[in-house]
This record gives sequence, structure tokens and C-alpha cells, in this order.
Amino acid sequence: MRKKPSGGGVAKGYQLARKRQTRVAALAALLALLLLGGLVTPARATAATRLAALGDSLTAGYGLPAGDAFPARLEQALAARGRDVTIANFGVSGDTTAGGLARLDQVLALRPDGVVVELGANDMLRGQEPEAAAANLDAVLKRLTGAGIPVLLCGMRAAKNYGADYAAEFDAIYPALAKKYDAALYPFFLDGVTGRPDLTLPDGLHPNAKGVGEIVARILPTVEAFVDKLRNHAAPRP
Repeated sequence: MRKKPSGGGVAKGYQLARKRQTRVAALAALLALLLLGGLVTPARATAATRLAALGDSLTAGYGLPAGDAFPARLEQALAARGRDVTIANFGVSGDTTAGGLARLDQVLALRPDGVVVELGANDMLRGQEPEAAAANLDAVLKRLTGAGIPVLLCGMRAAKNYGADYAAEFDAIYPALAKKYDAALYPFFLDGVTGRPDLTLPDGLHPNAKGVGEIVARILPTVEAFVDKLRNHAAPRP
């Protein structure tokens, strides 16, 4: 009489599969309990801080490759310091404070976390009245802060050939507006570069690539503090 197949091999394989499934299910249930109990925190992606740089040729990178413009070099320097920041370049060569104000809707449409404002050099070079520059910058800061967007204001200083009275009135614009709107202030954007032929283009006004590096190195601590404050007080994005 032939013996009936026992089927033991199939049954054993089935049992091993069931055991594996049971272990997987148990591990999944344990992980769920740990997550619910707050004992394990899942990794979360942190969004980059978004900045916009509103300025003139000093921001646009006049006479330089795009990668050597101030916003690009500043973004690189922040990354090297471990800060995930993107900086949109809203610099337009030749712009005055009035031009920057006229373009402000473009900046607001980006909905940045913060804005670096660098304007006023062309107003000064054209000998425009400081009151006009102050009024335009006031309007820029009023709209940005009214929209809940913090500002880092970069100061400019008047050339000495305009006279002491003009220089005193013009130079006072930036600290006064920073105080009025509780904005971060970097007193002089071209600090360390003005009067240095080795750091400027042949026109003696615009920084060369080395000059931009000097500007970035000097302003970096102020920007880092600004970015850290943004991240510490960031509201959820819509």
C-alpha cells in the first residue's frame, strides 16, 4: 500500500512564512506605539529660509558674472556656515530708492521670509535731496513690515564732495528708519571696499569679485543673526 504524502515540507514552509509575517506585524505595531508615545521622532525636512535682496547695481552684480553677484556669494557663505538659505536677486543697475519702491510688488509676490534692502547710492550720486530718498525707503519698509516681512537695511554714506550738511542728513536716513521699523541694520554696505582700487572695478565705484567677497565677509555676522532670528520666529507658510 502506498503511503499518502505527508505534506510536511509544505506545512513547515507555510509555518515559517506565518512566523515571519507575525514578527513583521509585531514590529510594525511596536513602532506605531513608540511614535504615538513620542519615544521616536520621525525626521522632518526643514524648509530653506527664503530671502530677497532688493537693491541697485551693488546687488545686481554690475560688471560681474552672475555667480559673483552679492546675493549669490552671500548664499554660498551662509551655506558654508551651515545655514540653508536661498536669496533671490532683485537688484537692478541704476535703480534709485524710487525705482526700488516701484518694483516692490515683485518682491512681495515671492513671499520671502525676509528682505535685504540695499538702495540709496544712486540717489546720492545724482545729488537728490535726502528727504526724497528717506520718504521712498520709508515706504519700502512700511510695506514690507506691514506684510509681516522682516527687513535687513543696508546703509549708504554720502560722498564728501556733497558737503558736511548733505552727508549728515543723508547718512542719518538709515539708522533712523531701522529704529522706526525695528529693522536690522548694517551701517555701510561698502564698508572696507570704498577707496580700495584693488577691490573695485576700473570705475572706482562698483566692487569687483574680490570686493564682493570683502562685503560678504563683513556683513555675514549681521546676516547670520538676521537669519537665525527669522528661523526662531518663523510663522507657518501658507
